Amino acid sequence: MQKQHILITGGSGLIGKHLSEALLNQGHQVSHLSRKPGGDPHITTFLWNINTKEIDERCVDGVTTIIHLAGAGIADRRWTDQRKNEIISSRVDSIRLIYDLLQRKSHQVKSVISASATGYYSNRGDKILTEQSAPAHDFLGACCVKWEAAVDEGKALGLRVVKYRTGVVLSTEGGALPELARPIKLGLGAPLGNGRQWIPWIHLQDVTDLYIMAVNDMNIQGVFNMSAPEPVTNWTLTNRVARQLKKPLWLPAVPAFILKLIFGEMSAVVLGSTRAVPQALHSLNHTFKYPKVEEALQQLYG
Repeated sequence: MQKQHILITGGSGLIGKHLSEALLNQGHQVSHLSRKPGGDPHITTFLWNINTKEIDERCVDGVTTIIHLAGAGIADRRWTDQRKNEIISSRVDSIRLIYDLLQRKSHQVKSVISASATGYYSNRGDKILTEQSAPAHDFLGACCVKWEAAVDEGKALGLRVVKYRTGVVLSTEGGALPELARPIKLGLGAPLGNGRQWIPWIHLQDVTDLYIMAVNDMNIQGVFNMSAPEPVTNWTLTNRVARQLKKPLWLPAVPAFILKLIFGEMSAVVLGSTRAVPQALHSLNHTFKYPKVEEALQQLYG
């Protein structure tokens, strides 16, 4: 395995932290692009500002691979028109700012590995969704289409491009799982909506492994669904978490109309049904550490 210098955007997030640590443990050099200085002495942090199009040009010096994780949180705030623009801009304008730098400056970058999301497919009921499935025409789908199109602009620069349409990342350190588990721990857990909506989940360790695979294997390119082989419904995930925490589920499901009243259009994040499967990863004979949700939750809460 050839040691590389890897630049990560969004390196301070849940995935970025774990991925940075894993890459350092493999002997790679890791740098971050961030809005504020970092605190890890093993990682050099370069500053950028997407809104003002400012970027420290030294950030690509010696870099061979860029991992693009930056993006405003989809479910952090209610979806006003302004917030929607922020969500898209944080993903699209950020990678374009890097590509603009690569066009102006001599560099050694060969690969861009980018996050995307299974929100590309959005709410599709029970339909099994592969990488060949069409995108949805709602906000989530449109956001992912613009995101991926911006990343694909790297191909014109001669870069190898990998895009991971990431599902719900399971971790006790952040993301959706602690939010799901919190009411369950209080004995107040319940499925959301009708509970039949599919969730394309994946354990954080498998996410990290897949990024490392794309870093180390230059033959990998294109788009991949980053989700476990067996998606589960909201009802199943809620029940499995309750079972792992040894808590009863006695409340009725939270009606969809209440969630829509509270969250507005953003309720699509929890009410949408996305039965995505990792067909392209199967073709690579990739093995997941946690292919079943019971194994993933046992490791996280065991």
